[in-house]
Amino acid sequence: MRTTTDRAVKQRSSAHGDATAANAQTVPVRGRGAGGGGVAGIAAKAFRAVPGPLLGLIAVMIVFSVLSPYFLTGRNLSNIVTQNADIGIMAVGAALVILIGGIDLSVGSTLALSLMTSAWLYRSAGLPFELCVVVGLLVGAGVGFVNGVLSTYGRIQPFVATLATMSAAAGLALYLTNGNPINGFPEWYLAITSEDILGIPLEAIILVGTYLLAAYWLRFRPSGRALYAIGGNAEVARLSGLNVTRIKIGVYVVAGFLAALAGVIVGSRLDSAQPTAGTADLLNVIAVVVIGGASLSGGSGGMLNTFIGLLIIGVLNNGMSLLNVSPNLQPVVIGIAIIVAVLTDRASRARHT
Repeated sequence: MRTTTDRAVKQRSSAHGDATAANAQTVPVRGRGAGGGGVAGIAAKAFRAVPGPLLGLIAVMIVFSVLSPYFLTGRNLSNIVTQNADIGIMAVGAALVILIGGIDLSVGSTLALSLMTSAWLYRSAGLPFELCVVVGLLVGAGVGFVNGVLSTYGRIQPFVATLATMSAAAGLALYLTNGNPINGFPEWYLAITSEDILGIPLEAIILVGTYLLAAYWLRFRPSGRALYAIGGNAEVARLSGLNVTRIKIGVYVVAGFLAALAGVIVGSRLDSAQPTAGTADLLNVIAVVVIGGASLSGGSGGMLNTFIGLLIIGVLNNGMSLLNVSPNLQPVVIGIAIIVAVLTDRASRARHT
């Protein structure tokens, strides 16, 4: 009896040892797979860590550098940034609004109204131009305040509210001077887009500084982090103690102010205040934010990807101009880029869920 029991115990021990050895042999095999710690796995993880918009920017730059020998010149790359500084500044405000689940269609018209207000006060009222610029910035912030009040206290959908202010601001910009442009501004104003600091154009410094300030606010300030909470679920954010209404109005004010700041850039670059300035930039502004990966439903997005989206739009417009693509076809390419960006972002989110 005892001999039989000992034999059974040994058999079970031997079987257990064989199973353990087999398991031990299979563990390294799994670790060397594509999802493990091998070279392929590390490369795949590194590739996934790279922002999607950055990969798109690299691809577009490679294509245009092959198609045009003038694309990768230092002067041309500098022009891509400076020529899109106004769009980039407006895109910061638009991204903040989209982050809280809203939309601002009035940024272009706000630019025009603030610029025409400054020029009209300077030419007709004879006020110091420094004061006129400040008033123009306040006008932009005022339009943003109206947008915020209409979409919060008025409970009007942001799309409808900003569509109304877009129309009103565009009409007022034309009314101030009966549709006529105003030219001839002080030298210090023109220097904003003609001077450089240590070889860097001043308007590029303003552009990058705007993005850095917005990124710092979103990343390190509680009021900036609150934007993600509001965009994710405004009711939950309110129950958590956040003053959702005040924050939303504040974001729209910031967006209006930045649109007016973009108007300063445009007026300085052209040495002229045009009542239709900026009104055609809405597509590019929204495209920058969407291509940058911001979700139109709110709660996701950031300044780094928005800046990359700006560079993608700038490279597309610049490259198509170098290749003599018809200006009538360029918006078609931008529209396709928006669709591709949205589909790519949706596929990426599906893979991570």
